[in-house]
Amino acid sequence: MSMSVIWLVAIVVFAAFEATTVGLTSIWFALGALAALIAELLGAALWLQITLFLVVSALTLYFTRPLVKKYVNGKVQPTNADALIGKECKVIENIDNLNGTGAVYVDGKTWTARSDDDEVIEVGQTVIAERIEGVKLIVAKAAETAALNN
Repeated sequence: MSMSVIWLVAIVVFAAFEATTVGLTSIWFALGALAALIAELLGAALWLQITLFLVVSALTLYFTRPLVKKYVNGKVQPTNADALIGKECKVIENIDNLNGTGAVYVDGKTWTARSDDDEVIEVGQTVIAERIEGVKLIVAKAAETAALNN
């Protein structure tokens, strides 16, 4: 089997794999195989073809991957839940990460809650929503509540 066929098969395999994935994962290797195929068609030695494949693949990956990550699937869609971050919440069920319990009331809704520092937070205390992980609101004691307890 000639190297032209091998490089052509490599291009097809890498391109087909690329077509079946969501993100760009193997297009760089298809470009490397294309460079090696061109070198083979121009009569280059096998070592040069392999070197071109590796160098072109590595360079295209190095220089284009950051751009691709920035512009492809890099946009985060804010949700209404994001509006909860920074809001005060009322603890309505003791928050105990170890036992997997806790709930807060905020903006007319009850959320499952966990403490950001694994501290147990009692019912009735005020907390601040720090972030959302899955369907749980991660909270921290509010400054005035923490000051009263110290």
